[in-house]
This record gives sequence, C-alpha cells and structure tokens, in this order.
Amino acid sequence: MSVFICLCERQSLQATNQAIQRSSQVGSRWSHRLQKGLPIVLVLFVSLLGHSALAEEPVIQDVPRPQPEEPIPPESNPLELTEPDPLLPELVVDRPLSPQERRVLSTALDELNTQAQTEFESGNIPEALDIWNRELRLRRFLGPDEEVKSLSRVGEVAWRENQITEVRVITQRLQQIQQEAEAQSPTNYDLLMQIAQAYQTLRAKDQGVALYEKLLVQAQQEQNVDQQKQILAALGEMNIAWFDYPGAASAYERLLALAESQGDSETEIEALRQLSQIYQDSNQLEPAIAAQQRLVDLYQDRQMFAEISALKQAIGDEYLALGRPELAATSYQEAFAIARSSQQYAYAADALQRLANLYISLERLPDALVVYELLLDVKQQAYDTLGTMNTYDQIGQIHRALGNSDQAIEAFRQALQIAQQLDYKVSYFTTQIQELGGQ
Repeated sequence: MSVFICLCERQSLQATNQAIQRSSQVGSRWSHRLQKGLPIVLVLFVSLLGHSALAEEPVIQDVPRPQPEEPIPPESNPLELTEPDPLLPELVVDRPLSPQERRVLSTALDELNTQAQTEFESGNIPEALDIWNRELRLRRFLGPDEEVKSLSRVGEVAWRENQITEVRVITQRLQQIQQEAEAQSPTNYDLLMQIAQAYQTLRAKDQGVALYEKLLVQAQQEQNVDQQKQILAALGEMNIAWFDYPGAASAYERLLALAESQGDSETEIEALRQLSQIYQDSNQLEPAIAAQQRLVDLYQDRQMFAEISALKQAIGDEYLALGRPELAATSYQEAFAIARSSQQYAYAADALQRLANLYISLERLPDALVVYELLLDVKQQAYDTLGTMNTYDQIGQIHRALGNSDQAIEAFRQALQIAQQLDYKVSYFTTQIQELGGQ
C-alpha cells in the first residue's frame, strides 16, 4: 500500500464586432502615433478570430511513485472484529440481519459517530478514532455501500489530521471491498465508483487512478458520457494533487476532446483552464499559450471581455518569458483594446502598464511615452487620482531621460497639483521641478 500523504491538494460575434468598433476610436490615437513613425502595432482581435489548436502535449518529467507497504495484519488492524460486540445481535445461525436489526444497529452506529465527533471537537483525537473504528468495524454488517460511505467520512478526517496509520487501514479495507466487488457477477459499478471516490478522499493516488481508469473503460463501453466526464475530471484532480503533471494533462486532454465532441462548451472551458494552469506550473509555456488562445475563442463567443483581456495579458507575460517581446507587445496591445472597448478600466490600465514596462526594458522610451499618455487617459476616465499622479510622474521621468526638460517640468507640475490635493509626495515633485530649473 502506498503512503497516502500529500503536502498540497492543490458574447456573440456581432457584439464582439461592436466592441471592436468602439475600441477603434481609441486606436486612432495609436494610428496617429504610427503616422509619426513610432513602431507600435495595435492588433485588435485579429488573433481572437482564429482557432488555434493546442500544441502537441509536451514531455513532462514524471514524478516518483510511493513504494507499496506491507498490509497491516488482522490482529493489529483496528477495523477487524476480533471479539463479539454487544451492539451486534446474537445470531444462532449465520444469516443476514433482519430489517429491524439493521435499523437498530444503524441507529446505534450513528450515535457512535456523534460520540466520536464530540471527542474530536474536544481535541481528543485518539479517543475519537477508537470510537470511529468501532463504528467502522460494525458498519460492514450493514453492507458495503454503508461501509464505504463511513470509511470515506472517517478517512477524510484521518488524512486531514495526518493520522497515517488510520489512513492506511482504511485504504486497506477499501481495497478488500473492491476485490470482493470485482469478483461478483454482475459487477456493482456504482459501488466501485464510491470506492474510487473514497480513494480520492484519502489521496490514495495509485489505487484511485487505477480504479478510475477501469471505470472509465466501462463508462465508454456503456457510452455514458456524463460519467466519463466525471471520471476524467477526478483523474485530473488526483494527479494535480500529487503534482503528476503528465497524468493530469492526459486526463484533461481526454476530457477536452470528449467535451468538444459533445459541444459542451462549459466543460471545454474548464478543461482548458486546467490545462493552461498545468502547463504554466510545469513551465511548458507554448502549450499554455495554445490552451489560452482556445479559451479566448470560447470567451469571445460568450462576450466575456474581462476574461479575454486577462488572458491576453497572461499570454503576453508568457511570450516575454519565451524571449519574444514583439509578440508580448501585441498581446498587451490587444488586451488594452479589448478592455478599453468594454470599459474595463482596471484591465486596460494593467495591460498598458505591462506594455510600458516592456518598452522601457527595451529602451524604447518614445514608445513607452505614448503608452503612458494613453494610460493617463485611462486613469482619468477611471477617476483614479493617485494613479493619474503616478502616471504624470512616469511621463516626467521619460521626458527627463529624453532631455525634454520643459515637457518634464510640465508633467511634474501636473503631478504636484494632485500631490497637494492628496497631501502626498509634495516635496518629491517639488524637488523634481527644482532639479530641472523650474519654479
């Protein structure tokens, strides 16, 4: 059995075109600058109209698997009944419990669960586990469905409280129930699904993944699409919890393909979100960009402009990390245009700030100046007084670096007026003006 501890679980096209037309009014300022020869290219939604496919799934280094342990012997297993329990009726012959006996036992076991919960809430974890183990020993007399539900419930507490031995014995018992269920004909697949979900609760990755894969084959044979989606999502979650990025990517790629074949855009979006995060976390930036571009297409159909702008900024960051500044600049420009056209001023400002920082890092100060002038408009329209002051400061600093003293002084004076209103950084802007020979 594996060691089951994990440190981390871890709108329409027409409306879109209208938004693009609105954004073209803003873009005219860029065009005016372009006529002056500045190398800024503003691309509005060009990349949004294409449907890019995900790149081939990259090879990601696999993670080591926990080594199996020896099962706990029955005499040391607190879930094995080694002596009669007074809550069980005395049976003259070996027979199932009658309905009345089942009701009485079920009520008594519910009371044991309540007692254990009380001890647990009082901080008496060992005592609580002793009571819960007695409950679990007796739950098997009510059938595997009842037992698996209780094993999952107690197992979740044990895992959360880092009770390693308890997690081991519960997982071992689940394996026994699984073996018994698989040996029966016909196979109780509902019970096996409960067991797989219990493995997931206990973070028993190897057992959970193996059983989910078996259940996936059965769901495919039955053409049960909803269950296939459920299983693939669970496989993705389990692998992510263990930082198994190849396994997680495989599950979500299969979920994405299934959702696409069914026209299920909600599931497509969720799978692409997960794939984007997986590829980011594993430093696979090109596949992450491909997943994000496909998300852009789906968001465009749903008029989710804020999400598109945020994605375009993320894509820009990734292009920058890949050493492709021109593609990063284009993504930031698109993010600004989309956000501005839908009056998402915070996203518009973020995109422009990223673009300005990029141009400064490339020592393209005239281009950065154009961006800051646009950022100034955005800050003013958003009534962001402090942001307006800071933008005037940046404009002043760039003019100063370019040797444009008069323009720098004027920008610092504008910032000083706001600083005086806010009673903030007054001396700083006064000093900037004086250093440039202004009054």
